[in-house]
Amino acid sequence: MSIPAPRQVLVTGGTSGIGLAIAQRFASSGGQVLATGRTLDEVNVARSEASRDIATGTIRFEELDVSDGDAITRLVGSLDRLDVLVNCAGMIARGGREFDPVVFQQVIDVNLNGMMRVCVASQPLLARSRGAIVNTASMLSFFGSGFVPGYSASKGGVVQLTRSLAIAWGGMGIRVNALAPGWIITPLTQPLVDDAARRDAIVARTPLGRWGRPEDVTGAVLFLCSPEAEFITGVVLPVDGGYAIA
Repeated sequence: MSIPAPRQVLVTGGTSGIGLAIAQRFASSGGQVLATGRTLDEVNVARSEASRDIATGTIRFEELDVSDGDAITRLVGSLDRLDVLVNCAGMIARGGREFDPVVFQQVIDVNLNGMMRVCVASQPLLARSRGAIVNTASMLSFFGSGFVPGYSASKGGVVQLTRSLAIAWGGMGIRVNALAPGWIITPLTQPLVDDAARRDAIVARTPLGRWGRPEDVTGAVLFLCSPEAEFITGVVLPVDGGYAIA
């Protein structure tokens, strides 16, 4: 699917995994993409590896910590146009660490509060272009988890934030939707991929019979940001190979 050009796209968490795949797909479709990563090291790695996969368009990588409101204001303030915002920045703390209230708060601040900060900062530009937002939810938005309560709570919040902003900003022409990816092979899920028992159990439950790839998510994002979806807002679209219905 191609997108009308020029399209100015901001992808937070766009230096690896799903976020990087989305940034590359928009660039390959002719978009002008700004992709952010939390650290300068992440940005530098992405800069060196991403260019070989881009046929047209451009990606510019910048450092951004979504827990820093001032940094978000500066970055968004540097833009003269914004058509699409994709919120992929996020974190997870495995091994029971999210039961520590301090860690729990940090996860919420990055995954949910950080998303809200970026959305609010971007709203004037998106209203001007009658643009689109796609937030990243999760299967755990629906299921919850006994292992990562902070991550699950934050992703549950993403669903209601998405619906709330769709209601609040629909009159401005801003559409707000979310994806709920399933088990996708990324740096975030690599510990589970490396655990044969967990990996195989996930495959056994997934009707399509495999783990997802970051590229499996990108088509859904382009669709939700395209004219074909101009009457769709406030939805949460699972991209999970059928895991949620099994």
